[in-house]
Amino acid sequence: MEPLGLVVHGKAEPFSAALRSLVNNPRYSDVCFVVGQERQEVFAHRCLLACRCNFFQRLLGTEPGPGVPSPVVLSTVPTEAFLAVLEFLYTNSVKLHRHSVLEVLTAAVEYGLEELRELCLQFVVKVLDVELVCEALQVGAVLKGLDVIAGLLSISDKCLTQGWRSQAVLERPVAEVAAPVVKELRLALLAPAELSALEEQNRQEPLIPAEQIVEAWKCHALRRGDEARGAPCRRRRGTLPREHHRFLDLSFK
Repeated sequence: MEPLGLVVHGKAEPFSAALRSLVNNPRYSDVCFVVGQERQEVFAHRCLLACRCNFFQRLLGTEPGPGVPSPVVLSTVPTEAFLAVLEFLYTNSVKLHRHSVLEVLTAAVEYGLEELRELCLQFVVKVLDVELVCEALQVGAVLKGLDVIAGLLSISDKCLTQGWRSQAVLERPVAEVAAPVVKELRLALLAPAELSALEEQNRQEPLIPAEQIVEAWKCHALRRGDEARGAPCRRRRGTLPREHHRFLDLSFK
């Protein structure tokens, strides 16, 4: 009988450093992203992203055709945040900065990276101050409001408590602070039951303009009609397809 094998491990640091050297390295890369409003090119490796993250597995699922593949456009994520996501996917570690951690947190939630989300929240709590809390409310307050539906994010009690205090000091309502984020929500992508739950919650704690919810219901009512083809009724690239999306006949945008 053949004896049982034994798994042995080499040093982790050289392995991590070698993988980190591949982040945004065009050598041997087979996918190019065009990232952020500045449309910066970022290079990566399909197999690594796909095996580490379901979002990228869906996004990059089709085999590239012959010739140079077209770049993948991700215009809503800042370049620095996207590079931090890549660093985490390649090395399972990431260097976070106070000025960009909330953007990394937002990307982690969007890409379904639970461990990175937790690392960002731990970092936020450690460096928490009034200014950062106000910024966090743009992310945390909105996603906290959607928690009943999506389970996306929960800011720590310490963050929320200091957030309400800073809100009172600065005399800025949460709805005002969160407005830039709220307007980007594509509510039509929710199932009717989820949209109803959100609408009821919004009546109790107003955060989302009523007309934005009305537009979402309009998309559901029109379904495949031409008037339902605007950006709020379309999936972003990498959005997980759901059963009710086929009734909306949604394309990517």
